Amino acid sequence: MSLSEDTDPSEQRAAARPAASNAQLSRVTFNRLELHRIFNLYGRMVADGEWRDYAIDFLRDRAVFSVFRRASEVPIYRIEKDPRLARKQGMYSVISATGLILRRGHELERVLLVIDRKLAVV
Repeated sequence: MSLSEDTDPSEQRAAARPAASNAQLSRVTFNRLELHRIFNLYGRMVADGEWRDYAIDFLRDRAVFSVFRRASEVPIYRIEKDPRLARKQGMYSVISATGLILRRGHELERVLLVIDRKLAVV
């Protein structure tokens, strides 16, 4: 869309706003219960000194919760929700820093056990 001298820039922004809100609706997100379970685990690991930072990304095809030991590093774990895999292997997965899928499943609780058990055994 080109800008002409006759149009008001605020009108163009207002016209573009509904398209932007539709883009927000098409993103995959974690629901409240999922975030509660993830943050419970995160809080315990922060208290143990294992984790220090996190990032949440809501993308068009998946939601990602990344866990960092330090803010400047790559994430040590990524907890992903991909609804396209709900009828296949399961929409939840835990992925290591190297990209290895540690566990995938239909229930978030069971998928997160791979992190709980791994750090609790040491």
